[in-house]
Amino acid sequence: MASFQSNKINPDRFSWGQLKFFAFLGALSVFMILPIVFIFSQALKPIDELFLYPPKFLVQHPTFENFTMLFKATDVTVIPKSKYLFNSLIVTGAVVFLSIAISAMTGFALSKKEFKLKKAVFEVNIIALMFVPAAVTIPRYLVVQKLGLTDNFLGHILPMLALPVSVFLVKQFVDQIPDALLEAARLDGANDYYVFRKVVVPMILPALATVAILSFQLAWNNTETSSLYMNKETMKTFAFYMSTLTTTTAMENNIAGQGLAAAAALLMFIPNLVIFIFMQSKVMDTMAHSGLK
Repeated sequence: MASFQSNKINPDRFSWGQLKFFAFLGALSVFMILPIVFIFSQALKPIDELFLYPPKFLVQHPTFENFTMLFKATDVTVIPKSKYLFNSLIVTGAVVFLSIAISAMTGFALSKKEFKLKKAVFEVNIIALMFVPAAVTIPRYLVVQKLGLTDNFLGHILPMLALPVSVFLVKQFVDQIPDALLEAARLDGANDYYVFRKVVVPMILPALATVAILSFQLAWNNTETSSLYMNKETMKTFAFYMSTLTTTTAMENNIAGQGLAAAAALLMFIPNLVIFIFMQSKVMDTMAHSGLK
């Protein structure tokens, strides 16, 4: 009898008893996807539909006019937009790579190594989870200025490497690796570096994929470092360029600026959507194995 086994998260076969769960999850999925549909719809709306009252959620006459105006606006700037895009790619790539490396090594040390102040360091990381970025804006600015990182790529990168949630996530993941497995590797002659690289890292790949998504979103959408730490226009990022472009245009022509802002928001959102689609299975594994589900 193919009865539904309610005590299993992933039943072996379909059961009619699962229909109520499919109905609930289907309705929840539609609700969750509405913001994404709205971003695409806004970007494809002609000017008259953007200011239509009462506003319409879905576009009625889709057009690429907003994108055409956006690219025309970028063609008249003194500094080519490719320079801003290059800066964003360098900064985002460096932040993602260093965040993964730092979170993995810190999580391994806090979980499997013994050293003085180990518990204090972890408690500090827990306390750091409570601070929102706005609360540390002034101290962070003073540190960057004292280190002389103004108008330097490190001024973009270093402030975004402090990710306490990533350290906490990786540490919880490493905790689930049996100590006996690491001891067996050491008995075979492996040192700490070899154990970390060949044993620990392959087993925490889902957590590292989650760290990659979080750090990518943080770096790609960031405009704070460009506005606070960069005086030279050639050192600023693509996200900052898009925000100032739409703002400037909106001041000159408020109606056209709304269309540019909708198109720019979609262009900035698409990379986040793509990276999440490719890594979403790893994120689900992380939630399932870290006790956060």
